[in-house]
Amino acid sequence: MMRLSALVVAHNEAAQLDACLATLRFADEIVVVLDRTTDRSPAIAEEHGARVVEGSWHLEGDRRSAGIEACHGEWILEVDADERVPPELAEEIKHRLPTAQRGYFLIPFANHIGHRLVRWGWGAYNGVSMKPCLFAKGCKHWGRQRVHPKLELSGHRYAMTQAMTHYVYRDVADAIQRLNRYSSLNAEQMREDGTIGTLWPNLRRMLSRFWKSYVARRGYREGHYGLLLGLFSALYPILSYLKARLAEDNKEPSR
Repeated sequence: MMRLSALVVAHNEAAQLDACLATLRFADEIVVVLDRTTDRSPAIAEEHGARVVEGSWHLEGDRRSAGIEACHGEWILEVDADERVPPELAEEIKHRLPTAQRGYFLIPFANHIGHRLVRWGWGAYNGVSMKPCLFAKGCKHWGRQRVHPKLELSGHRYAMTQAMTHYVYRDVADAIQRLNRYSSLNAEQMREDGTIGTLWPNLRRMLSRFWKSYVARRGYREGHYGLLLGLFSALYPILSYLKARLAEDNKEPSR
């Protein structure tokens, strides 16, 4: 009999974890991987009957790989703490998995800023429109990059019709803090890889990324929210470059 594991990998997500796990009860098992957690996340996970794996991982890919290894199911649904599986998506998963061959499912995402559903303008740094977060064990492998680790996928490719609910940013301040954190991690990766580059290509990327988010992906339809996404898409590459270049010039660790 086919078994489904629901996997949540988190760090100090007590504020989100309860609501997330409540939507995963349809799975045969829930596995929660907690990375250097100091809040109530372990107790919350146990209240939902989850199997808890605690440890310390400095790279996102490493901790996600540890979570995948801990799952017993033939299929794994990988969900972040700020994501929710609506009943319609849970039903579609239960209906389609029994006849699926080994591979992975792309699941569309309904992205929110606060409680506002924002349909347009995502990508080019901010969020995703869909992700391969449902897969047969062994068909998805995470890379070891510091930010946005690369994925290696294999097997048959499918797509769900129902969407995952994703609370991307709490508010503008949360979005700014995440931009700062991710651009710092990307700067460290650029220094390690020797791919800092030069100023002018990154200035051009500011324009191309804003165009991609605000125009090509129709962020303009979201008013101020779309403008916000376009600005963050534009700022990510130039901030990463400046942090890496200045740190390299001064021979200091990136921050």
